[in-house]
Amino acid sequence: MTVTTTTTTLNLPIIDLSSPDPISTANSIRQACVEYGFFYLVNHGVDEDFMKQAFEESAKFFSLPIQHKIKLNRKEYRGYTPLYAEKLDPSSLSKGDPKESFYIGPLTDTTSVHLNQWPSEELLPNWRPTMESLFWKILSAGKELLSLIALSLNLDENYFEKISALNKPEAFLRLLRYPGELGSSEEICGASPHSDYGMITLLMTNGVPGLQICKEKLKQPQVWEDVSHVEGAIIVNIGDMMERWTNCVYQSTLHRVMPTGKERYSVAFFMDPPSDCVVECFESCCSESSPPRFPPIRSGDYLNERFKLTYDSEKNLKCSI
Repeated sequence: MTVTTTTTTLNLPIIDLSSPDPISTANSIRQACVEYGFFYLVNHGVDEDFMKQAFEESAKFFSLPIQHKIKLNRKEYRGYTPLYAEKLDPSSLSKGDPKESFYIGPLTDTTSVHLNQWPSEELLPNWRPTMESLFWKILSAGKELLSLIALSLNLDENYFEKISALNKPEAFLRLLRYPGELGSSEEICGASPHSDYGMITLLMTNGVPGLQICKEKLKQPQVWEDVSHVEGAIIVNIGDMMERWTNCVYQSTLHRVMPTGKERYSVAFFMDPPSDCVVECFESCCSESSPPRFPPIRSGDYLNERFKLTYDSEKNLKCSI
């Protein structure tokens, strides 16, 4: 049985993407990824007014009658998932996580971009252009951030480009809504405990609390700490693939969303490499005394393996926040 306790609010490090000192920034990222696996990102290029607009458009979609949303039910990992359709913790006895979501797949790959589903322009005329613009803005921030993450690992700043990790990345934008009428409870999770599968996740929220992290995922009892909202900041977390790439130097962190009695919106951007990119321990993260813990594997094979281990074929593609 998993025993949990909750402590005080956590003060995560703040990383400034516009800093003129990349080495100092990279060192701060390293400390954040070793100690927390989470940090705030500021001056990332997504201004607060546009964030507000994106959340307004997201709310418009989720407020549509269910018959409109069901027409866009998830296919090919794109589209709408209703309340209780997903359960991030397979060991949970709940009927599913009380959240609804909408997936938008990669816009960088012309062979798959047509698989995306979009609400009717008659119902939501500004919805698609807003979300497409948001996708490109966060992707740009993510690429810039990965250059700094490379430096933080004592690699060339263009290392991820060299290994083709940013060549048509498998990037998914996911809109989420957690209903407020659930109240607050220690028994129910809006998103049950999980770590994200991929490389990095960039998260925007509308300011309503609920996100918690557990820094020591193997320790019992689990200690959960609240992540506070920093206006205008994006929350970044390390995924399991990055943990594998770094030979566990950077560790992915368990997180969950707890209901607070208020409706909560978030946008998660899952940034993963192309499916044919080989995930192999970085040279800077292994040595004779610390050999690679995992064999090389293609990104697509790794993610497919993780999905199959955790969910059946009708469950969700990505972890979510």
